[in-house]
Amino acid sequence: MITPTAPRYAGLDGVRAVAVLIVVLYHLFPAWFLRSGFVGVDVFFVISGFLITSLLLRERAATGRIALAAFWKRRARRLLPALAAVVTVCASLAWLIGGDVLVGLGRQVLGAATFSYNWLAIAGGSTYFSAGEPELFRNLWSLAVEEQFYLVWPLMLPVLMLARRRWMRVGAALVLAAGSATWAVGALASGATLTRAYYGTDTHAFGLLLGVALAFALDRSSSRMAGSATAGGATPTTGRAGIAVGMPLVGGAALIGLLVVSSWPDGASVYPAVPLIASVLTAVVIAAAVSPGSPLGRALDVAPLRWVGERSYGIYLWHWPVVVLLTIAATGTIVDTAIPLAVGVTALVVTLGASAVSYRVLEQPVRRLGARGAVRALGLRLRATPVRRFGAITVVAAGALGAVGTAAAVAAAPPVSSSEAVVQAGLEALAEASAAPAPNGTPTPPAASPTPRAPEPSASTSAAPGEAVPGALPPAPGVAARPPRADDGRPLPPVHTPVPGDRITAVGDSVMLASAGGLLDERPGMQIDAAVSRSMWQGGEIVQTLAAQGALRDYVVIGLGTNGPVDDEELQTLYDAVGPERCLVLVNAFAPRDWIDGVNTELTSFAATHPRVAVADWSRAIAPKVDLLAGDQIHPGPTGGAVYADTVAGALDALANRPADVGYRAGMVHWALAQAEGRALDAR
Repeated sequence: MITPTAPRYAGLDGVRAVAVLIVVLYHLFPAWFLRSGFVGVDVFFVISGFLITSLLLRERAATGRIALAAFWKRRARRLLPALAAVVTVCASLAWLIGGDVLVGLGRQVLGAATFSYNWLAIAGGSTYFSAGEPELFRNLWSLAVEEQFYLVWPLMLPVLMLARRRWMRVGAALVLAAGSATWAVGALASGATLTRAYYGTDTHAFGLLLGVALAFALDRSSSRMAGSATAGGATPTTGRAGIAVGMPLVGGAALIGLLVVSSWPDGASVYPAVPLIASVLTAVVIAAAVSPGSPLGRALDVAPLRWVGERSYGIYLWHWPVVVLLTIAATGTIVDTAIPLAVGVTALVVTLGASAVSYRVLEQPVRRLGARGAVRALGLRLRATPVRRFGAITVVAAGALGAVGTAAAVAAAPPVSSSEAVVQAGLEALAEASAAPAPNGTPTPPAASPTPRAPEPSASTSAAPGEAVPGALPPAPGVAARPPRADDGRPLPPVHTPVPGDRITAVGDSVMLASAGGLLDERPGMQIDAAVSRSMWQGGEIVQTLAAQGALRDYVVIGLGTNGPVDDEELQTLYDAVGPERCLVLVNAFAPRDWIDGVNTELTSFAATHPRVAVADWSRAIAPKVDLLAGDQIHPGPTGGAVYADTVAGALDALANRPADVGYRAGMVHWALAQAEGRALDAR
């Protein structure tokens, strides 16, 4: 029995090219205009749903049945060779680089091999929209969704074909697509993570199902035996002439709309709306392109777009692991919102080259000859001319090295990333400090979640209880109210006294948490309340709660600038919560994030216009010492934590001793004026 070959539809290679270019530019050049370029994947989904359904319908019309084994075999020939090459080559290169890029690699390879990457990623707590430490094969989630569709849809199609009328089949597919989108909305509303809704096959099948609906709408094979495709590539239709003329215009407008949607700022925040709109626009573009004689189809079939479209699968597979590896090799880390332009350009060139080689040497031979035929052809090359023999040996050696390298990479993968390790060390330091006995033999209050209590007054604060003056600083212990003077009346420089830990409350994010050990070593007894993924907007509420419990101490340190922009209103709320009787130290931020410069500028400006506020310049302290940070170039290791603690302590002490320093300088001015006046009197 001969299975009909897949029809060639005009313009579809061009649509594939548009889809892959949107995704690749979004990933390689994140600072460019394609802020929602992830919708390129949804374009692929619609294309896949349309083509696979069209192929199955043609086969059913021609043979009366769907040969499932043959269908799945063709899918395997199409997908597995390039996938195996990407996984083995890139995993081996990751093994040579080492470090955080290997974290979770075993799970990723398993997901790639079983086409379950999306579900394993969800179970492992991965996220598509995280900027830090992205996974090496993160882009394979969409391939898993498509393969699951390829597995299930041929089994479901005969059920839908029981509907006698075409509009009923189209309606059923549209209902299923709407159900998938609605299920995504419901999942998010019930508390599911964005990654669960985005990665889930059930919550992201609407694009595939819209492609199915389009295939049903354009299908005529259910009412008559399938004929040959037209010159334009589409199955002949009998639509009215006005529609035939208008469709290319509508399709062109939809293509422009697709580019606009791809540029939508922060489209992930309104999932599934943006991908759903992109999917609908894609269906319109396809319908217009495959119309008989469509000028849009001819325009999308230009040679460059066809070349990219034919290799779009390989381009999509290669681009992400290539940019991850190149960025790590060039910068020591990978943050997908801060990829250097030169790295992005290099990754694009490497991706196009690798996909072209894979398409010619691996994908096409296996697709034409099958796996066994390709192996036999390789064996013939080993017995052919020296040039052909060298090429065959190279392929065999590369395959063997890739397999060994992949196994070695999986075996060498660390259980957690370096950033997770330093944060865990901070948690352990806090737990150890909480369990350590106090001088009287009783356990100390927990450092991270202090037991509410009124702060104990020190000798320097008990002299005038209840007389806090707005704008005044809590005096540093041991700082005399009136500085000592030399025999000639000259004021002596004040002796700076460090602020003890039992007068400090610190509230921060994971950077402070990673530095907890250093902070406690620098100022034992410091009260630390730090957690992962905190932002400045949470700081005011935390400080208000501590103050209401009587647990907020004289000096408040806030380190919450890493995870997002900061505005003056948030800082003012925090300042008001701290109150006029306490001092505030704002720790600025250091991270490869595009908002960090704005955060640091905002903190500096706020401190300059508000009394009792100082900035601990962590950014300046760590910038020349990035080797002390974890692989994400955000979280400090043990030595980096000591730098963080020293920076915070320096800002605290400078703020606490500011009155004495101001008094000393004023005293020097008065003394100098008195000396000048005395000399003037003597001269008379």
